[in-house]
Amino acid sequence: VGAASAKPGIDFFPLTVNYQEKSFAAGRIPGGFFKREGRPSEKETLVSRLIDRPIRPLFHKNYKNETQIIATVLAHDMENDPDVVSIIAASAALTISGLPFMGPVGACRVGWDGNNYILNPTVEQMKNQNLDLVVSGTKEGVLMVESEASELSEEIMLGAVDYGHKEMESVINAIIELAEVAAKEPRPLPEEPTEKSEYTKKIKPFRKTFEKAYKEIDKSNRSKLLTKIRNDILSEFDETSDYSLVSTLTKDIEADIVRGSILKTKKRIDGRDTKTVRPIVAEVGTLPKAHGSALFTRGETQALVVATLGSGQDEQIIDALEGEYRSKFMLHYNFPPYSVGEAGRVGSPGRREIGHGKLAWRAVNPLLPSEDDFPYTVRIVSEVTESNGSSSMATVCGTSLALMDAGVPIKKPVAGIAMGLIKEKKEFSVLSDILGDEDHLGDMDFKVAGTIDGITSLQMDIKITSITREIMEIALEQAKEGRIHILNEMSKAISSSREVLADTAPKITTLKIKLEKIRDIIGPGGKVIREICETTGAKVDIEDDGTVKIAASDNESSEAALKKINDIVAE
Repeated sequence: VGAASAKPGIDFFPLTVNYQEKSFAAGRIPGGFFKREGRPSEKETLVSRLIDRPIRPLFHKNYKNETQIIATVLAHDMENDPDVVSIIAASAALTISGLPFMGPVGACRVGWDGNNYILNPTVEQMKNQNLDLVVSGTKEGVLMVESEASELSEEIMLGAVDYGHKEMESVINAIIELAEVAAKEPRPLPEEPTEKSEYTKKIKPFRKTFEKAYKEIDKSNRSKLLTKIRNDILSEFDETSDYSLVSTLTKDIEADIVRGSILKTKKRIDGRDTKTVRPIVAEVGTLPKAHGSALFTRGETQALVVATLGSGQDEQIIDALEGEYRSKFMLHYNFPPYSVGEAGRVGSPGRREIGHGKLAWRAVNPLLPSEDDFPYTVRIVSEVTESNGSSSMATVCGTSLALMDAGVPIKKPVAGIAMGLIKEKKEFSVLSDILGDEDHLGDMDFKVAGTIDGITSLQMDIKITSITREIMEIALEQAKEGRIHILNEMSKAISSSREVLADTAPKITTLKIKLEKIRDIIGPGGKVIREICETTGAKVDIEDDGTVKIAASDNESSEAALKKINDIVAE
C-alpha cells in the first residue's frame, strides 16, 4: 500500500487498486512475442475491481490522499484461486498501514453442491459446484458479493451470503491480531475544514431551488436546472475558495433532498413508486445482416446487442496462470461517452466496461447449450446507446433476446434488474430499477439476473455496514417480481430460440471418423486439410477423439468439404 499527500481541490477519493499475476508464480514463461507480462488481462482487471469494491467505502470520508494498493501473485499452488487471498492481503496491509481505514474486511468464496455450502472450494472442486460466490465484509456486515449460479433460489443465495459472512470472521480476527503487533502509528484523521460553516451559510439558501429542480421528471430538463443551480452556487465564491468543499457540501444537500423525499413520500425523482419498473420496449432482428440482434430499452437506458456465430477456430484462447484454455462464449460491453450525453476518449475498454461485460457474461453463461448440442463459438457485443441506470442489466436482457434471435438454443430467457436502497437510522426504502442519480446517492447497488426459475448472477456493492438480512430478503423478493415482469415484456418480442439459424451464419456439420484416419485428413505438414479448406471455402476442425467439424457459410461448400473428407476416410 502506498499513499501520497492530498492534492488541493480534489472532491473525490483517488484510490487505485492493481492486482497482477506473475507467470513465474506458476513456473511458466508468458506467451506472446515479448515474453514478459504486458497490459492487465481480463482476470487481473476483474480481481482489481473485486479488491476495490469492499475497501473503498471504509476510508474516512475526509481522506482524499492519492492511495494505491498493489497485490502481486508471487506463488500459485494451482489449487486455490488467488483472488480471495488478494482481498484479504489488501485488507491486512491497509489495517497495519496507519491510514484512516475503518476495516479490516474479510473475504471468502462459497460453493454449493446441491446440498451443502462449501467454503473456499479449490479450482478442481469448482467444476462440480452450482454456485461460485465471493463475499467480502466487516464484522458488522457484508459489503460486496459477486457470483454466478445455476438458477438457484433467493433463499439459497441469501444463505450463501450469510454462511460466507460468518466464516470470514476468523480471517478478520487474524488481521486484528497482526495489527496488534505490526500496525504503524495511525495518521491523524483529516480535520473538518474551518470554513465549512461559513460555506454552508452561503449554500443553504439554494436548498429550495434544488427541491424544485428535483421535482422535474424529465431527465434532460432536470439536468439543465441542476447544472444552472450548481453554477449559481459557484458564482457565490471567488478563486481563493476551496471548490472541492463547495462541491462536497452541494452534493450533501442534493443527497439529503432526494433521500429524504423518497423515505417520506415513497415517490422517486422520476415520479415512480419504489417497485415500478420503467417502461420496457424489446425488439429483435434490428440489424438485417447480423446473425442475431436485439434492441432493449428500459426507460432512458438502451442497449443494442448483437450475436455473431463462429466455428471452433474463432474460440478465444486464454493464457491463464493455471494454463491455457479456450472459451466458446465471449461477451463484450461498450459504453460510449454519447450514451450519457458527453464527449470523451474512445479507446480500449476500461475497467468498468470489462467488469460490466463479465457480470452480464456470468448471468447468461449457465443457460448456454453444451458443445454437443450447439457446436458454435458465440460472440455477443453490447453497444449501450443511452444510459440512465444499469446498462449492465439491459445488456443481460438484450443478450438473451439476441441469442434467441440467432437460434442459439438457450435453456430459458434471462433478465436482470438493478435494485437500490435508501437507509436512514431505522427507516429504509428498497428501490426497483434504479436511475443513475439513485445509484450515486443511495446506499446499495444490488444487481440480480436470472430466469423465471432462479438466480444466475448476483452482484452487490454496499456503502454502509448496517444492511440487515431483512433488507436483503426484501431486495431479493422485490428483484424477483421485477425480473418476472421484465421477462414477460421481453416475451412480446421473442419467447424461445428460433428453430433455424440466419442465412448469413456459418453451418456446422459434425461427423465422427476413426482415429487412424485423422492423419490422412491432415496430410503431410497439413497439406491435405489446407487443400480441402482452400478449394471448398469451408473451415475444418479435427479433435483428438475423431470428431470432425465442417463450418461453411453455404450448403454447397459444406457438401463439397464433406464429400472430400468422406472420400479420404472411405474404407
